[in-house]
Amino acid sequence: MVFKGKRLLLGVSGGIAAYKAAELARRLVVAGAGVKVVMTRSGQEFVTPLTFQALTGQSVAGSLFGPGAQPLEHVTLGQEVDAIVLAPATANLIGKMAAGIGDDLLTTVLLAASRPVLVCPAMNSQMWRQVVVQENIGRLKARGLTVMEPEVGALACGDEGPGRLPEVERIMEALAKLVTCQDLTGQRILVTAGPTHEDLDPVRLITNRSSGKMGYALARAAWRRGAEVCLVSGPTALAAPYGVELVMVRSAQEMLATLRQRFPAASALLMAAAVSDYRPESLAVQKIKRGAEAQQFQLVQNPDILKELRSLKTNQMVVGFAAETQDLVAAGRRKLKDKDLDLIVANEVGRPDAGFAVDTNEVTLITREGDILPLPLLSKEEVAQKIMDWLAQKLAPAK
Repeated sequence: MVFKGKRLLLGVSGGIAAYKAAELARRLVVAGAGVKVVMTRSGQEFVTPLTFQALTGQSVAGSLFGPGAQPLEHVTLGQEVDAIVLAPATANLIGKMAAGIGDDLLTTVLLAASRPVLVCPAMNSQMWRQVVVQENIGRLKARGLTVMEPEVGALACGDEGPGRLPEVERIMEALAKLVTCQDLTGQRILVTAGPTHEDLDPVRLITNRSSGKMGYALARAAWRRGAEVCLVSGPTALAAPYGVELVMVRSAQEMLATLRQRFPAASALLMAAAVSDYRPESLAVQKIKRGAEAQQFQLVQNPDILKELRSLKTNQMVVGFAAETQDLVAAGRRKLKDKDLDLIVANEVGRPDAGFAVDTNEVTLITREGDILPLPLLSKEEVAQKIMDWLAQKLAPAK
């Protein structure tokens, strides 16, 4: 949804990683963006313009002069888009940008550009480590350009080290921030996600079906809107969201200890984790062997994290989540009042298309003021955006 209707300029310069730019273009188009590609002459030696034309449905620009060149294109291209992404950005392109050189269409477009620019370096490790390249990177950052760190790994030349083009998923995430309203800039958002694991013995545990998808979507949404985000996550199979500080925990007690440290400095807490209500009274040191027909375990209550944090609350906004199987609104209201929340996100988890381990959710937002906003079935990314809309309004400075 973040790229739907957005106009993007993809600059492709001459490195072997240019082939990955084709996948980036495809993914952006699938996400709903209009993509205009500008290639350097050396970039066209690695991937043909026809490839990008087929993927984007738009002609590829590659020259200031000659057949196909448009008058004033070098000025308009960088001003009529929502953002510019350079992938790959070679040491040569970075050097020209740092020096203010415009000797081809792409570098001239960049000189005249008035839109945000994302630079995605890709080069040999030794080139990346050169003092002059690092100085040029520093100049671009000082001018307000967003520069990604190259990834570490095997390079086309056979070397191993920093210099790989960032993965397409990470480029898209960094680019998403550039085209999103930065209405949470300056805010520190604390998000919890996933289940907790309460150990019975060295191999068995008590947990629940939470996948962490809702919490991770919230963390991404908050970071895209400019917030400094810390995601405290129970065990999940999800990749760490780009740009977000990730703190992994296992048990409810570990999560509480982490939140006690982080909560006082936060602007808001979004408690999306599905914390186990109970834990075994004692942990068996050795694996419990099969024996009697029935086994009994004594369980004790875990701390109620939201209640425990109430004594630390000053002016933070606190959002809770209620996974229910019946009486959704009534249960949500009770939890909101009982835990002194500003917003409760209630959802029915008995459905196959909502709740745990799926990409969609149908929730009802209930505010401290008593407002009830039922949302239709949406992707969890869209639900996260709705919650961020509410949060940004609440955290906005009074006029």
